[in-house]
Amino acid sequence: MKKVLILAAAAAMLLPAAANAERTGEEVYKTKCFVCHDFGIAGAPKKGDAAAWEPRLVKGADGLLATATSGILAMPPKGTCMDCTDAELAAAIEHMTSDLK
Repeated sequence: MKKVLILAAAAAMLLPAAANAERTGEEVYKTKCFVCHDFGIAGAPKKGDAAAWEPRLVKGADGLLATATSGILAMPPKGTCMDCTDAELAAAIEHMTSDLK
């Protein structure tokens, strides 16, 4: 019984670390960003649309992250990913724009 309790306590201590593991840009995009960025909803630049992204890309990675974090026009702060870290948002932006560079 003592071993079971020790194992259960150890497993419980590991859960927060696993729950907080960073998602990849692709994961964030496919679960959050695609809703608007696949279809251009409310003026969102579509993934792969070089013309739509061109004026945005001049902001650079930091500028794009700042815009994603604070929101712009119809996009709320952090889009639909309120639990995203800055690193996850940056990875999602990279995923959306990597084929344009």
